[in-house]
Amino acid sequence: MADRKPIESWLTDMDGVLIHEGVPIPGADAFIKKLRESGKPFLVLTNNSIYTPRDLHARLNRMGLEVPIENIWTSALATAKFLADQRPGGSAYVIGEAGLTTALHDIGYVLTDHEPDYVVLGETRTYSFEAMTKAVRLINDGARFIATNPDETGPSTEGPLPATGAVAALITKATGKQPYFAGKPNPLMMRTGLNAIGAHSETSAMIGDRMDTDVLAGIEAGMQTFLVLTGLTRPEQVENFPYRPSQVVDSIADLVERI
Repeated sequence: MADRKPIESWLTDMDGVLIHEGVPIPGADAFIKKLRESGKPFLVLTNNSIYTPRDLHARLNRMGLEVPIENIWTSALATAKFLADQRPGGSAYVIGEAGLTTALHDIGYVLTDHEPDYVVLGETRTYSFEAMTKAVRLINDGARFIATNPDETGPSTEGPLPATGAVAALITKATGKQPYFAGKPNPLMMRTGLNAIGAHSETSAMIGDRMDTDVLAGIEAGMQTFLVLTGLTRPEQVENFPYRPSQVVDSIADLVERI
């Protein structure tokens, strides 16, 4: 790390880094407060496509974390940016919630089940067999298959829930078509986020709690990476991966003084 440039902008995952099961992780409020006071560009990222940035702003605000709407970047926004670049003014059949449908509306996409350019799969609390069947048929008829993120399970108070990656696998089995995942670990999500705040990868850092998504995406985007141990990855698991973060720390509280 000695030859790295000073960190001028920060990207951080949300769940497992700033909050855990609806409760702020100690140090998260101080980290966000110092970031805002510093004036440095920053983004809070999430692979969850259910919520809009406005929803997440309100959710974080209730927990005492003041994150402006423009500093929130989701896999739904990354997906919409990708589609706007690939096929401006296109159409899509969407399985997902307001976070995804709003992002696609905002780029001028038409949401339809009649000969759409894309089938776009995101997170939802109620995956419908009927909707999945329609997605399979549309993909077989030529629609391109896009998914917001590859996470196979998501957290809940009752235990893991099937998530986008698991449902995407079902659709792939039925169609033989693999989706393009826009969210982490695809560095596309990081690069589009950096572009949104006018930051550069060589002077940016990514903080995450998962080696296989946050750290991998940060490395592939050319950023410094920090792994916190308040989420899914345990210390003994780090050596199981063929890549390493720039630094492993106990929690976000250990990074406040780095800003």
